[in-house]
Amino acid sequence: MLEIDSLTKRFGGLAAVNNVSTRFEAGKISAIIGPNGAGKTTFFNLVAGTFAPTSGSVRLKGRDVTGLRADQVARLGVARTFQTTHLFDRATVLDNLIVGHRLRTHAGLWDVIFNTARLRAEEKLCRDKAEAALDFVGLSHLSHRIAADITQEERKRVAFALALATDPELLLLDEPAGGVNPEETVGLAELIRKLVRHGKTVCLIEHKMDMIMSLADHIVVLNYGEKIAEGSPAEIRRNPAVIDAYLGAEHADA
Repeated sequence: MLEIDSLTKRFGGLAAVNNVSTRFEAGKISAIIGPNGAGKTTFFNLVAGTFAPTSGSVRLKGRDVTGLRADQVARLGVARTFQTTHLFDRATVLDNLIVGHRLRTHAGLWDVIFNTARLRAEEKLCRDKAEAALDFVGLSHLSHRIAADITQEERKRVAFALALATDPELLLLDEPAGGVNPEETVGLAELIRKLVRHGKTVCLIEHKMDMIMSLADHIVVLNYGEKIAEGSPAEIRRNPAVIDAYLGAEHADA
C-alpha cells in the first residue's frame, strides 16, 4: 500500500526525519512509535502531504506521490486524523461530517447559483456518506448534537468518521486514543480492527504500548528522526535498541 524510501525532512540544521525507509502492507495495522520528539508526526505530515520532504520518496500503491499537496493525497485515498481533534464546534456532528465527502464532489459556483441537479445529487450523497460513517463508528444517536457538547472519546470517533467520509483506502491515525480512559481505549482499538475488517489499511501513532502490542501487525520505531527498529510486536518488545530509547541504556543491558 505504501512504500517509503530514504525519507528525510530538515528544518534548518535539524533533521526531524532522517533517511527513513519502510513499507506498509494493505489490509494490515501498522504503528509508528518512539519517544516524544522522535519525528512521528512529522513522518505522518510527509506522507499526508502537509510537508514536502527534503529528500526521499513516498509511493502509494506504486504511484509516486512525493511532494503532492495534502488535498491531492487525500483524493488518492489517504485520510488523516490529528493528535488534537478539531471540529466545527458550533455545528452539529452530522454537519461536520458532511464536509468530509466534499473532496469527491464537482459542483461549483454556477451549480450553487442555479441550484442544479448535480448540486442537489451531490448534497444528498455527502449527507448519505456522513450518516453511514456516523453509523459505522456507533454515534448515529449524536447526529444532531452540537459538536462542542460531546465527550473527548466521542470526538475521537467523529474524527474517525470524518476520515471515513472521504472514502479512503489508507487511514493515518495520530494518537487515536490520546486523552481517553482505558475502557474507552479498548473500544477505539476495536473500532480500528473494524476498519481493517472492512477493507481499510491503518497506520497509527500511539503512546499506549498495551494498545499497540495487542493491535499492530507491524511496528516501526523512530528515535531522533531515525528508524531504530522494525518488526512484529514480539520482535519490538525484546529489541534492546527500543528498550534503550524508552528506558535508558542500563535497562537495555539488563
